[in-house]
Amino acid sequence: MDNYKVTTNISLKNSETRAVIDNAEKELKSVRKKLGKLQDTLYAHGKYAVLVCLQGMDTSGKDSLIREVFKDFNARGVVVHSFKVPTQLELKHDYIWRHYIALPARGKFGVFNRTHYENVLVTRVHPGYILGENIPTVNSIDDIDDAFWDKRFEQINNFEKYIAESGTIIFKFFLNLSKEEQKNRLLRRLEKQEKNWKFSPGDLKERKLWEKYQECYEDAINRTSKPHAPWYTIPADDKPTARYMVAKIMYDVLSTYKDIQEPELDDDIKANLKMYKEELNNE
Repeated sequence: MDNYKVTTNISLKNSETRAVIDNAEKELKSVRKKLGKLQDTLYAHGKYAVLVCLQGMDTSGKDSLIREVFKDFNARGVVVHSFKVPTQLELKHDYIWRHYIALPARGKFGVFNRTHYENVLVTRVHPGYILGENIPTVNSIDDIDDAFWDKRFEQINNFEKYIAESGTIIFKFFLNLSKEEQKNRLLRRLEKQEKNWKFSPGDLKERKLWEKYQECYEDAINRTSKPHAPWYTIPADDKPTARYMVAKIMYDVLSTYKDIQEPELDDDIKANLKMYKEELNNE
């Protein structure tokens, strides 16, 4: 799976959107059980947190991926946050604030369904949204220039570097969907009554901006894929394969952390285990 890790600048136009792995659903069941056990150890160890960032165009499969990949986790060990349009309270803080307060505690997985990268993606496609942040130095769209985005990317890189150095293991997955497959999935939302609720006319408006979004995603990925916080571009046209890839990458990387082990019992407790058993059995 290393070939999906972004280590040099990429071109999304030349990145594959479809990959099919035989028995992907069966393979996923196996690896997610291993991930669940690993999370139990991570929880007991209590020194690392894991942040999983999911980005992708509408219909790229983020919701169903979360449901399927984390199905075998203990509920106490994983927290999912879906970031929507910022609230009035959130807009009174800096743009990273709502993401920072949602970071996972040590011993837990945190999943961001859409992430702090929305602040260099959707806001870059629609710069007018920045005005709602009430930034002192931004009084009009003319103030949102290249230097503004350079600074924002620097802030995001600094944020991720800080939390990585503090013990958060970061995974960033871009679910790379083709425009044709998005069309098919939007049509299914319209054709299947039980899927109608997922459709919004806004989906079609955003689809018309596909090329602009692709440019912004490519720039964001190339600027922020770092050794401590790498991006992975996951072919997303085949959902079972995409889910398996994400789970496998996480398991393979986390397995390299040999220090993540269940803590040893205190010597005094270990020496008196027999006595504690007898005490309970003699109640």
